[in-house]
Amino acid sequence: MASIRTWLAGVALAGLAVVASWSSAEAQPAAASGQQVFETRCKSCHEPAVERAPGREQLAQRPPGDIVRALTSGLMVPMAQGLTSDQIQAVAAYLTSAQPARAAGRGSVEEMPQVAIKTGPVGIDPKCATNLPIRATPGDWASTGIDDRASRFQRRPGLTAADVPRLKVKWAFSMTGGGQPTVVGDWLFVTNRSGKFYALDARTGCVHWSVDDLVARTTPMVIKSAIAPSGWATFVGQSDRIVRAFDAQTGKELWRSERLEAHPVSVLTGSPVVAGDRLIVPISSIEEAAAMSKAYACCTFRGSVAALDLKTGKLLWKTSMISEASKVIREKDSGLKVQGPAGAAVWSAPSIDLKRGLVYAVTGDSYTDIDTVGADAVVALDLKTGAIRWRRQVTEKDNFVMGCGPTSQSGNCPSPMGPDYDFGATPILMTAKGGKQVLVAGQKSGVVYGLAPDTGALLWKTTVGAGSALGGVEWGIGADDTRVYVPISDLGRLFTEGQPGAVPARPGLNALDPATGAIVWSTPAPNAPCVYASDKGKPSRCARSQSAAPAIIPGLVFEGALDGWFRAYDAATGKIVWEHSTTAQTYDTVNGIKGQPGGGIDGMGPTVANGMVYVTSGNNGAARVGSNGVNVLLAYSVDGK
Repeated sequence: MASIRTWLAGVALAGLAVVASWSSAEAQPAAASGQQVFETRCKSCHEPAVERAPGREQLAQRPPGDIVRALTSGLMVPMAQGLTSDQIQAVAAYLTSAQPARAAGRGSVEEMPQVAIKTGPVGIDPKCATNLPIRATPGDWASTGIDDRASRFQRRPGLTAADVPRLKVKWAFSMTGGGQPTVVGDWLFVTNRSGKFYALDARTGCVHWSVDDLVARTTPMVIKSAIAPSGWATFVGQSDRIVRAFDAQTGKELWRSERLEAHPVSVLTGSPVVAGDRLIVPISSIEEAAAMSKAYACCTFRGSVAALDLKTGKLLWKTSMISEASKVIREKDSGLKVQGPAGAAVWSAPSIDLKRGLVYAVTGDSYTDIDTVGADAVVALDLKTGAIRWRRQVTEKDNFVMGCGPTSQSGNCPSPMGPDYDFGATPILMTAKGGKQVLVAGQKSGVVYGLAPDTGALLWKTTVGAGSALGGVEWGIGADDTRVYVPISDLGRLFTEGQPGAVPARPGLNALDPATGAIVWSTPAPNAPCVYASDKGKPSRCARSQSAAPAIIPGLVFEGALDGWFRAYDAATGKIVWEHSTTAQTYDTVNGIKGQPGGGIDGMGPTVANGMVYVTSGNNGAARVGSNGVNVLLAYSVDGK
């Protein structure tokens, strides 16, 4: 997916924005300086930036500990193959003009002493240390999509549509690369790429507890469960393909799974979801980016979905999205073999249909010349066994890896190249008027599909966006009981706006009728004032793309944009009824960081729970835009009270 992308997020499809070239120029002297490492291993991708890789100036905005972590224990470990610890520390220091970051984690803002709850830190409300019991409320948001069908529809938000114009920031929390929070009662749970997993007080932002060795971009799943002494458990998928379970009240680890995928560039980007007595986990990769190197033998990764026992974390089944046998396509000049088929990464959380006993997953593109029906597909799997019940491929021959063009020397480029139209948004099961059910899925092509949930038969398809490698539909769609809400990014089209023959971009928010796919309304993304702190007086790189997933309450849809604007739309008409620029000011955060800037809004989008609205500003999921090096989790309440 184009957007781990820096996590490609993070790129996605999405981790950390450090995509280093793997050129085998390749063996570095042990005493090489950071500049030498950058010049020989990184510059070809970052100066100037290639495709969705962040540029040199963007990397300079990141804390040095972030870069060290990315190359030593994060998504970019394969890209740092052969580098010594000293070389990694040196390149981090060079990129950030800082002192060498000797310990992974040094330099990330949220890891300052102020957050060490057990030491009586400055800025932390003492009542957080008492670990008040978790108590469920009707207005909780405890999973990425809030319900089995992944609707992102909060039926009991604790505020009304009339309250929303009075929303103001109540508190802000600074952290690096934060994901979507989940909320149960007065407890909020959130992961980030710095290696910390937090339990915060949802009302004040103070820290109940944190786990310090968990790098993730996934949304924590929280459930009431007897497996935890407190009666509440939370489950998190780490970037390194391990799932961990914790007591949500105390942060004590209950179990951790085996590594669910051995492939060195595989990763977990989509959130695990609970289905009865099991946890369903999607598995993706950054092999698209690794294939940019001529020293990489492409391609062998195959996306999959796994099921774990909820009580123990034991693997129950794992199903590959590609069923065709692998074969060698050609041999490169270096002697390395190119093989396939490969790809079909599962970037997003699945949705669950307990009535039919199905798991619905969507897949990414193919990486090689050898076609596979598993790529760019909507797939229904048997919840008990993992067997594929049906599969609907919507785009054939979408064979794609990064860095391919007239100057590419990797030898890994498929021919012909596909458009990179994979899926990154969880499909939603809807019941239309008259009781007919429809499975709705949005693709980066800008097309939304309505499928029969029993068979996968195509019921309708509607083109909403122009589509591109950066969307179309990127990270999510949402739905209430009458409409499907579809944000459109079209960032790739915005990059080429004004050029001869360019296809016009169509970023914005749209509402569709789930019965027919007809567009009910369409609201283009406004051209609005925007500035990123990382621009430092240079021409703004702001983009009005709407790639984040939405959140819906009765009568309103919340949606953010890469230019940092956060808006509420009338669900019946698409009229904007409230908006706030998260980049127009800085924030003094509850964890002791003064003047923290906001940035682009991307990824899994907002959460609405118990009268408050939460969104991450500065999410670095969109390559060259929206990056300030760190993020701010913003909590809104009526009148800021």
